[in-house]
Amino acid sequence: MSDRGFYEQSKGLMAHAEVPVIVSSIWAGKFRRYHGQSKLERLLDVKTNLLNLRDTIYIGIGFLQSLWTIFRFKPDVVFAKGGFVCLPMACAAKVFRVPLVIHDSDARAGLTNRIIARWAQAIATGAPLEHYSYPAAISSYTGVPISSVFRPMSSEEVLHARRMIAVNETKPLLVVTGGGLGATAINKATVKAASKLLDEGYQIYHVTGKKHYNSVKQSMLKHADYHVVPFVYKDMINVLGAADLVVSRASATFLQELAGLKKPVIAIPAKYLGDQQVNAVVFDKAQAIKMLQDDEILTSHTYYDTVSELLADESQRASYAKRLHEFARPNAAKDVATMISSVYETTRGR
Repeated sequence: MSDRGFYEQSKGLMAHAEVPVIVSSIWAGKFRRYHGQSKLERLLDVKTNLLNLRDTIYIGIGFLQSLWTIFRFKPDVVFAKGGFVCLPMACAAKVFRVPLVIHDSDARAGLTNRIIARWAQAIATGAPLEHYSYPAAISSYTGVPISSVFRPMSSEEVLHARRMIAVNETKPLLVVTGGGLGATAINKATVKAASKLLDEGYQIYHVTGKKHYNSVKQSMLKHADYHVVPFVYKDMINVLGAADLVVSRASATFLQELAGLKKPVIAIPAKYLGDQQVNAVVFDKAQAIKMLQDDEILTSHTYYDTVSELLADESQRASYAKRLHEFARPNAAKDVATMISSVYETTRGR
């Protein structure tokens, strides 16, 4: 299931899956608790409170849709990844007594998973169990399931990846992405820094996010080595594999993919997303990434200085990449699948 806001991206991604995947959407709502806001600020934030009230209604609609989905498909197990779209479906699974397995990618338990964990038969985590308060008896540190293609590339494979995305085969490559929906701060900082980086002999592959693409195209420097695309539905492995340095948000899954590839990363967690902030801190403390914040990349030269320094220093990039790769869990997908299968076998015929 997908929330309606990410439905088109989900359909595009699943169209390239190795096995057929049916994608459908339901209404769902999130509870907005912006990172860094005090309790008083939250109380006085009328707009956010009204949005939360509206989304409560969306959750109710999504619950009814989820009841119909479970009645229609009669699943043996429901697997929930923890986003807000999972709450209506998990509630419906509880009503129909369908076994529930959940996975938490981030380095702290998300609100949805904290709610639905009480109904779960098994819980998988993306970080060591010490970061969560889940019952130890049903919890296991599996890491984040990613495709097996996310592994360190040979120099020949990197060269092939560069040919596939039509970039210069010899110039150092900066890949910039703000996730599926894009990131305004990262886009603006990249456009601002592009001229100097290109003058220094670097090239940029900039994934803007669909809704930001036109504004970036209008404001960007037109240059043969500045490549801009709205979204990558397939072959993201070539884009990331070709990179000498990656700038990204701090999504747990994306960081895990970069860990598998053994790439150096500048991670810029979304300002108001506490989960990304926690992810970035965990990796930053291990010196596995270079962490920056939205405010500093918009109000100073920090973004350009950091990118330029790392692109110029191969040894420093290699050090970050090596420590990030230590977080890779290549068997995560298999371990989660085994957990789901075990729950099915245990509850079958119940």
